[in-house]
Amino acid sequence: MHLRTLAAALALMPISAPAFAEDDPHVWLEEWSTPRAMKWIEDHNAVTDKRLTASPHYTPLRDEALAILGAKDRIPTPNLTGELVTNFWQDPEHLRGIWRKTTLADYGNAEPKWQVLLDIDALGKAEGKSYVWKGANCLGRNENPCMVGLSIGGEDATEAREFDVVRGEFVQNGFLLPKSIQSNAWIDGKSMLVATDWSGKDLTKSGYPFIVKRVLRGQPIDQAKEVFRGQVGDTGVFVSTLQDGAGHSLQLITRALDFYHSEQHLLTSRGTVKIGIPAKSSIRAMVGGRVVISLDEDWKLGGTVFPAGSLVWVDQAAMLKDPANLKPALLWAPGKREALEGVAATRDRLIVSTLDNVRGRITAFAPEAGGKWQATRLALPDNMALDVVTTNLTGNTLFLNVSGFLTPTTLYRADALTGEVAAVKSLPARFDASQHVVEQFEATSTDGTKVPYFIVHRKDMPLDGSTPTLLNAYGGFQVSETPFYSGTLGKQWFERGGAYVLANIRGGGEFGPAWHEAALKTKRQVAYDDFAAVAKDLIARKVTSPRRLGAFGGSNGGLLMGVAMTQTPELFNAISIEIPLLDMLRIGKIARGASWQGEYGDPEKDPAVRAFWERVSPYHALKAGVAYPEPYVFTTTRDDRVGPQHARKFAAKLEDMKLPYYFYENTEGGHGSGADIKQQAHTSALRMTYFVSKLMD
Repeated sequence: MHLRTLAAALALMPISAPAFAEDDPHVWLEEWSTPRAMKWIEDHNAVTDKRLTASPHYTPLRDEALAILGAKDRIPTPNLTGELVTNFWQDPEHLRGIWRKTTLADYGNAEPKWQVLLDIDALGKAEGKSYVWKGANCLGRNENPCMVGLSIGGEDATEAREFDVVRGEFVQNGFLLPKSIQSNAWIDGKSMLVATDWSGKDLTKSGYPFIVKRVLRGQPIDQAKEVFRGQVGDTGVFVSTLQDGAGHSLQLITRALDFYHSEQHLLTSRGTVKIGIPAKSSIRAMVGGRVVISLDEDWKLGGTVFPAGSLVWVDQAAMLKDPANLKPALLWAPGKREALEGVAATRDRLIVSTLDNVRGRITAFAPEAGGKWQATRLALPDNMALDVVTTNLTGNTLFLNVSGFLTPTTLYRADALTGEVAAVKSLPARFDASQHVVEQFEATSTDGTKVPYFIVHRKDMPLDGSTPTLLNAYGGFQVSETPFYSGTLGKQWFERGGAYVLANIRGGGEFGPAWHEAALKTKRQVAYDDFAAVAKDLIARKVTSPRRLGAFGGSNGGLLMGVAMTQTPELFNAISIEIPLLDMLRIGKIARGASWQGEYGDPEKDPAVRAFWERVSPYHALKAGVAYPEPYVFTTTRDDRVGPQHARKFAAKLEDMKLPYYFYENTEGGHGSGADIKQQAHTSALRMTYFVSKLMD
């Protein structure tokens, strides 16, 4: 299991009110949904709604966003499910969405004949609940049946129900897992591994389960037998099943010690056995009985060193026989400017996605005799973002997305055996890109590090500092920021004359584990310096000026925005701080914050970490009398990952200091912008109205 994406993929618990901090006058806003907290939100939402919806920009921006988000000519994203193609689809008639299926042959037609499997709007109406789709986890190579995840209002906490994809219905008296933080993994059609909150008290301090049980078909869930137990001090314990097209299978249990260090355990007939791989590594895929492992640290065995950022493989039979003493072999190692992005498998090939100076590459690896691999790079357009959309284990077909800032997404179908690729479906252009160009530059950070960034702008852009410009970055969790096609950004910003910049600052994964680790914990200031360096470079090049420069980011990127506002307010005239982390001293007491101590450090236990965040934490760094840009602070009530409390408290402190700000908290949507496309269009229009008013008017 790939630990870097674990928290985003798994369910999380609703937020409870933490203990009060006597020296924090706004700590009461950490109450999740008490009447007084919700009254504060209602009052502040009303002010922002009134201010921004009264703008002449709002209605056109909302209508543009809704038209693009709900367009019927979008590419229906395929998911290869056994011999079928499934798709989850939302439009104005299906706001919460429908899960549907067709055949692989029919999917290639211009108008596939979809059969609806599950209507989320109808299900929610019938059961009186605000359901949001959270995906499906399916059994075996044929991928049927599936455990369908449903959340309330977009929370990460889910209920899971068994669904028969062939029959198109929930399985009567099938597996049913009550709402919780949870992960599940099929063992076979009669049993599964489940990690959940079994008693209401079985969660770690980070809010994840730490007890795994085997659940049998037809057995009451309270009779499930325990097979593994972690510790309350762990981040959590998660389950998965790894299979290949030849029928080999492994049942895996990941004990996450923190966000980046884990133990991998194998379920065998003898019980669970710890696998002898480094703590910063992940078991990613299996092809032809070869288990593929990615490394985020060097693996030293005898006189051999397998470098961080590489892929190695071990024999599945040898792993089952002696999991503690493995004999890996190198599969792929990165060059100086390369980084591993993703790993997937078809029946007979390993599919590896990489970045070369933040440009996508996809390679198919064929296992050969003698432990060798034959690499075939797929012939896809260069200088684009390349993403593997879906593979499965019943064949060698895969689908890939190819896109760029100005190039609408094209879906390609590929044959992993031959390397042949062909365009299948293309997204119609959502804006006029004929007058724009994409360039890549580098800024020099405070320590001399070169930080690359992309800029999208009009070909005739004057170099006089007058161009309204939006700067975006993330800079954390080894997440890579790559070019993408956004119809809403193009329509709402590019067509109005704005430029857009995507910065590849440290903390991300654009150049492998070292790029990420350079900004961990108390070293994090370099990421903030990188971001400021890009802003200064844009101003020095006279692309823009502080009067015309804005920035936005969400989650860890929201923390980045809070720091940019408090450390370098003179560089920006507008900052959108979205679903953010902002109180970094109480992060372990809010939502799932304790699980990210591997990224940010623990201010309660480490004096150096506390000293760093006492200086840098945006909530604490706010000072009265400073000429800050008036920020737009956005969050959602149902965000049980980061939690809305950070944004609320930041806005309340601004209010106490009599500093201007916008605040908006969507009452649904989870860790995102809305639970359906109408909510998403509204929140998109609010933010863009703010930017157009601040930077263009």
